[in-house]
Amino acid sequence: MNQPERQRRRTKAATIADVAELAGVSPMTVSRVVNDEPGVRLQTRDKVVAALAALDYLSHPATRRPSDVDPIRIGMVFNHANVGYLTDFMIGLLNKASLRQVQLDVQRCELREDEEATVQAMIAGGIHGLILPPPFCDSEPLLKKLAEHGVLAVAVSSGRPSDSSNAIGIDDQRAAYEMTRHLLSLGHQRLGFILGDKQQHCSERRLAGFRSALRDAGLDPATMGALAQGDFSYRSGLDAAEALLAAPQRPTAIFASNDDMAAATVAIAHRMGLDMPGDLAVVGFDDAPLATTIWPELTTVRQPITAMAGAAVELLVRHIRARRAGKPLPREHVLMPFELVRRQSDAAPRSRPRLGAVA
Repeated sequence: MNQPERQRRRTKAATIADVAELAGVSPMTVSRVVNDEPGVRLQTRDKVVAALAALDYLSHPATRRPSDVDPIRIGMVFNHANVGYLTDFMIGLLNKASLRQVQLDVQRCELREDEEATVQAMIAGGIHGLILPPPFCDSEPLLKKLAEHGVLAVAVSSGRPSDSSNAIGIDDQRAAYEMTRHLLSLGHQRLGFILGDKQQHCSERRLAGFRSALRDAGLDPATMGALAQGDFSYRSGLDAAEALLAAPQRPTAIFASNDDMAAATVAIAHRMGLDMPGDLAVVGFDDAPLATTIWPELTTVRQPITAMAGAAVELLVRHIRARRAGKPLPREHVLMPFELVRRQSDAAPRSRPRLGAVA
């Protein structure tokens, strides 16, 4: 297409044929994606969503169904504490927002610093609902402010969701329990655990699962489960791993409350010359992109972050439309499935000296 043709294309409303051409698919496929019909491969759907956004197709009144005439404005606040989690979260959020004709207002702010002022400005700007990923999902002042203003909210990945908001997450305690049982089944009995941010309820739930698994195996958590405090950041994972591995009876396996801290533990183990997983097994939580970019690749708990973000959009839109129709829905707390993903960072504890080791 030459430049004059591109210019003319920009000055008129995009058609379904324009979207199909840009995405390299048929108009029928575009129609199926716009109407959220099944049977379209994820890779193809992503291409169509990108083309819809590039051509601003869904903003044209002619493409709207009658129930979508009034726009829905959804806000989200975030910070940079966990880049891997945020990346997956934004993919799910943007994909569903594009298909549901939702206007997004995404703002960065710091927890307990400017969160209330940021959200107050978003409320004044006319948002109809707010999605709260970690760490904001557990902010009581924020949830209280939203309730006072009658703004619907969905807390994502809160270990202890508030009754005042909708929530989507996994069973953090059960997931941590199953991962700990996995390590015990390999023969590990001296385990270390790195806690996450004290302000996030999912951290305490994961610790509860860890301790419960030890007790059910007949082990005393006070003596067989060494703890170190982190805050879900890579930096905190370095400090926590150093503390655990400096102990006279160092653990043979370390379970970190997220993949960032697990990756930091792997880095410390490499620096100490430990063989992994022979000398030390390391497992994480989330299955963030980082889990497969380090060596050895992490065994971890996979929570469906992208799917949870998309489900949060769906849930919020459904509640907003029900409220507009004068039929508000009861609060929903949705649990989504998790999965234990085993890779190269865990194995049975070494039962013989390392090759070349001096007795």
